[in-house]
This record gives sequence, C-alpha cells and structure tokens, in this order.
Amino acid sequence: MEKNYSVEDLLHLMAQLRSPEGGCPWDLKQDFASIVPSTIEEAYEVAEAIEQEDFEHLHEELGDLLFQVIFYAQLGREKDHFDFPQIVDTLVRKLVRRHPHVFPSGTLYGDRSAEALDEAEVKKNWEAIKEAERTAKGDAGTLAGVAVGLPALTRATKLQKRASRVGFDWPNIDGVLDKIEEEVAELREAVTNGDMEHAKEELGDLLFSCVNASRHLKVDPEAALRGCSRKFERRFGYVESSLHSEGRQVSEATLEELDRLWDKAKVQREPGADT
Repeated sequence: MEKNYSVEDLLHLMAQLRSPEGGCPWDLKQDFASIVPSTIEEAYEVAEAIEQEDFEHLHEELGDLLFQVIFYAQLGREKDHFDFPQIVDTLVRKLVRRHPHVFPSGTLYGDRSAEALDEAEVKKNWEAIKEAERTAKGDAGTLAGVAVGLPALTRATKLQKRASRVGFDWPNIDGVLDKIEEEVAELREAVTNGDMEHAKEELGDLLFSCVNASRHLKVDPEAALRGCSRKFERRFGYVESSLHSEGRQVSEATLEELDRLWDKAKVQREPGADT
C-alpha cells in the first residue's frame, strides 16, 4: 500500500512551489493579501460540504483550506514573521489556556485531575479567558476585537452576542419580532417618501433585527440565508426548465405565468413535498 503523505511533505511541497528556482510562477506572485479571497472561498466550500452532508468530498475541501494555512506559513517564514511550527505552538498554547477544566496544570501533558464543569460553566470560563486575552492585547470595550472583515450577518451576530453577555438584550424573541415590524414600517415610510438614503439605513436596521431574531432562535443567519438561496435556485430552476420544455425563455413569460409556475415549484420541488 502506498505510504500517505504527511504535513511535513505538504510543507516541503509549499516551499518548492515558492522556490525562485523551478517554482510555480503563479504561486511566486502571491502575497498575504492576494490569497485572502481564496481562503474565504475555501472556508465557504467546507461549510457547503458539511451543510450538504457531502462527506465523500469534505476531506478534500478541508485539505484545500489547510493548504491556505500552509501558504500563509510559507509567506510568513519568507518574511521572518512566523513559520508553521509557531502557528501550531501558538494554537496549542491558546487552547490549553482556554481549557483549564481539561488542563488544570496549564500544560498539555501535565496533571489531568481537572474539576468537572457543565457546559454552561465551561462557556462562561471560555468567554472570561477570551476577554482577558483581549484586554492584554489592548482591545478594551465589550465589542472590541470583532473582525470588521467578517461577513456582515456573522459580524452582526457576534456584536449582538457580546452586548447580550453584559445584559443588553431583549428578554425574549417577542420584543425582537416587534422590533422587526417597527423597522419594516420605518423602511416602508422612507420608501414612500422617496428618501433612498434613509431607506438604506432602515434596511440595515431591519437586517440587523432579523439577525437578532436568528440569534434568539439559535439559528445561524448565514446558514439560514444560504439555505434560502438554495431553495430559490431549486424553485427558479423548475420555472426555467418548465418554460424551456415549451420552447420559451423566462423573459418571454408573463408575471402571472411565472407566479403560477413558482407556486407549482413550491409543491413539486421541496424536499418531503408531494409530487
């Protein structure tokens, strides 16, 4: 049986790709900033494989994501910023530090006679340790350290969770739903008045309130929206294929025809629906 390659092999491969002598021209042109879009794309492809339960290809997608880390490590080594062993060391130390209930001695292979904690206590300790880390870095304030580059829905969720931990939150989802209705009314008013700049602001308020609802429902808004987008694709695909079977394009159909086919798609194309 052929021997499996290792992380060391992957690091060697990356070094060869970046070698000025015989390396890959494309890889040699890259820098930290240029590969960020690929990193984001690979992370979403991992998420998609998991959501689709495509475990046959998940390991491949995880490998693609790992390659991004290896790439950054090579760039860091070339610039004398850091290398892969430092990435691993920093990660392990951080995880040991954030799990005192598992590693009470503060070391990976030390005393394991840890205090038994329930999930709520573990989460509380985790957040307290992260807060201490942020303070040590000079990131003061409840909302400090939430990356600006996160997807907007994800960042809104994180900001709301931070505020919630210090008591700034609705007691239940009823208040959130009332707020959504309020924001819809304000958006409608802005549109009616033709104030598009105000409408843009109100639309943002509405989206932020919808994220709040997802948080109270313990639903990931990014996952919910991706699921809705996939549903839209399925339904629109049915509408389009139905018209194509008649030799017609979507642009040639009336709105009434499209609505009729859309309603039919909702019945025939949804998982678990009668066909």
